[in-house]
Amino acid sequence: MKSILVPIEDHGIVEPQLETALQLARMFDGYVEGIAITPDYPVVLPVDIAIGVPSPITPENRLEMARACRERFEAFMTTKQISRSVAGVTGPSFGWRQDGLMEDAFLGAYGRVFDIAVVGRPDGSNGQTRLSTVEAALFETGRPVLIAPPVPTRTFGETAVIAWNRSTETARAVLGSMPLLKKARRIVVLELDDWGVPGPSGSELARHLRMHDLPAETVMAPDPSNRPGETILTEATALGCDLLVKGAYTQSRLRQMFFGGATSHILSNTAMPVLMAH
Repeated sequence: MKSILVPIEDHGIVEPQLETALQLARMFDGYVEGIAITPDYPVVLPVDIAIGVPSPITPENRLEMARACRERFEAFMTTKQISRSVAGVTGPSFGWRQDGLMEDAFLGAYGRVFDIAVVGRPDGSNGQTRLSTVEAALFETGRPVLIAPPVPTRTFGETAVIAWNRSTETARAVLGSMPLLKKARRIVVLELDDWGVPGPSGSELARHLRMHDLPAETVMAPDPSNRPGETILTEATALGCDLLVKGAYTQSRLRQMFFGGATSHILSNTAMPVLMAH
């Protein structure tokens, strides 16, 4: 995971997100690139002529918002003594995307040339990453996405828990997490009673991981309340997890919106880094 993309909003709480990206970069001597991101607004919003209220999203506003994003990103990296990416630099480094303020759709496309995107937890609270930004990364980049918790964990990736529901999405998440799994001290394949889709068991996944010389074990946990998102987080916490690996939106987004789902609950409530893929 040598190339890491981090979308930044000027009003957002970006420090935990950047801390997690930096943890990742230090593990792989990686490059962290920031981009300034905004909702998919038009450049100028329609104006009610009778009221005469000017749009807050003018080209000048966009330039100022992009400048604020860059200053926050570069100030953080400088404070952490991370080098700017130039020829000959070794170890973690950083750079900035120069094209001004971008929309979520751009993030989804641009992220395809990175190994991973790091976003904040989209819990709906003021200043946190928007869900639309996370979903653009999950659905459009074709790459894994790392969800940063609001408070950075002391360790990262030492105990990895795979929430295995046998789905295609989770299989992609496991594949995307392999560079991190290879550095883990402990890997737990977690299954819940009566949860998931037909497919290989957790024991079969653990056997496959052991073929790669990874220290995989299995745990089967009850879920009597049928709340898999809550149960996964509870079990992962009890296991000392500092990296959760899970497929995103095995159920549709619409179904999760109305009926809830494990992905939605984890995105809103996780206190540990979560690597997801769709």
